[in-house]
Amino acid sequence: MESTAVQVRPGTEGDLDPLTEIYNHYVRETAITFDTVPFTPEERLPWLHSHPEDGRHRLLVAQQTPGSPILGYATSSAFRPKPAYETSVEVSVYLTPDAAGRGVGTLLYTSLFDVLSTEDVHRAYAGIALPNAPSVHLHERFGFRHVGTYAEVGRKFDQYWDVAWYEKRLGPDC
Repeated sequence: MESTAVQVRPGTEGDLDPLTEIYNHYVRETAITFDTVPFTPEERLPWLHSHPEDGRHRLLVAQQTPGSPILGYATSSAFRPKPAYETSVEVSVYLTPDAAGRGVGTLLYTSLFDVLSTEDVHRAYAGIALPNAPSVHLHERFGFRHVGTYAEVGRKFDQYWDVAWYEKRLGPDC
């Protein structure tokens, strides 16, 4: 698969089942997310609704062709709930295991940062559970810089995990 053949579009409620399954893979199998219990699609519905088709908080999905399986998704979400943080977003990408390493994450982030360039967003942040060299590499390619690491901040699978935080400046003067 070449990433140029992949289409990116806003996520919809009709995508909820495959998006939930993609995320649940990471819940069950990895420390990439610190959620520990898989979700039902109904439990993920508020998350989906928090990402409208416009504004700072977006959900984009990638698929080969309309109607084909979803290969992954990218989001920009609220960084923190307090009003002074409203121009900062937390971004993430989740892919199906067979889409990893094939340019889909790059395509999703390119599309996400393109749409965010039209919004009042000043900074993007990404928390990366370590070790995760592919994610670190992806974020650095997009101009993120490491701003700090929380040591042993999360416990999953009876092990403590560090989280590295990355920051990217956004906006018209970048």
